Amino acid sequence: MTTPERTEPATAADERTMLDGWLDYHRATLEQKCAGLDDEQLRTASAPPSTLSLLGLVRHMAEVERHWFPVVMAGEEPAPIYYSKDDPDGDFNVTEADTWAEGYATWQAEIAGARQAVAGRSLDELSVRKNRRTGELFNLRWIYTHMIEEYARHNGHADLLRERIDGATGE
Repeated sequence: MTTPERTEPATAADERTMLDGWLDYHRATLEQKCAGLDDEQLRTASAPPSTLSLLGLVRHMAEVERHWFPVVMAGEEPAPIYYSKDDPDGDFNVTEADTWAEGYATWQAEIAGARQAVAGRSLDELSVRKNRRTGELFNLRWIYTHMIEEYARHNGHADLLRERIDGATGE
């Protein structure tokens, strides 16, 4: 696995370009945190009893990409990838059989699906699905902002996981 390029978001751009830039920046950050590790290292849990691992974070973000863009925004109804009613944390619960190749390919496919689900949509366009708690619809701007927050939070976890695995630190 090569270290992916990460492009700094534009400092003076229109709103959509800025949001796309920051989301892509955080996607690339998570990929960088995983770069150079083997499957065993990527499955290494943070600290028992937690099952949090870098591979689990990638699998989780595949689920999150699928949920917010194709499902909530566009109203598609794909089945969950890793979790189920019986295993609601299935994205995080990796096993020896789970690999980076599969997790990465799935995550990248979900990113592509997310991009396709919002292509040509206005940031003011409202979602098809409603907030489960309030019954309100989300505009696409809110979803982008939430996704940037979701990645930023989990990239903080990824920083700590990576440091625990091999001591690597940095942006």
